[in-house]
Amino acid sequence: MTEVVAALIFQEGKFLICKRPAGKARAHLWEFVGGKVERGETPEEALNRECREELGICVRVLEKFMDVTHAYPDLTVHLTLYVCEIAAGEITLLEHEDARFISPSEIGSFDFCPADKDILIEISRRFS
Repeated sequence: MTEVVAALIFQEGKFLICKRPAGKARAHLWEFVGGKVERGETPEEALNRECREELGICVRVLEKFMDVTHAYPDLTVHLTLYVCEIAAGEITLLEHEDARFISPSEIGSFDFCPADKDILIEISRRFS
């Protein structure tokens, strides 16, 4: 099982999603910014590292939103999503094809990674 963390970043009632690049597993699908927790890292440290590497931002982790486990053909992930706010930096596409803030009502307009399905249902339930 691979431990993965991701950030749920809200601004003005919308939340941040990122589009995976070509050449990666699940290319061109939308996801939350984040990635694998490396050995010796806390989830919060991993989340900040991933946000810096992928978007050039530092985040403040506020609270755990939820976690899910999902089996892909190539790996099984335990994904923990944290509510975060941008503490420093401007969003810069360093890895993703695109990034945008969407409202919960727009979720159905985007193709997300399968592991995010239950998270998106919960976001719609809580924030619509």
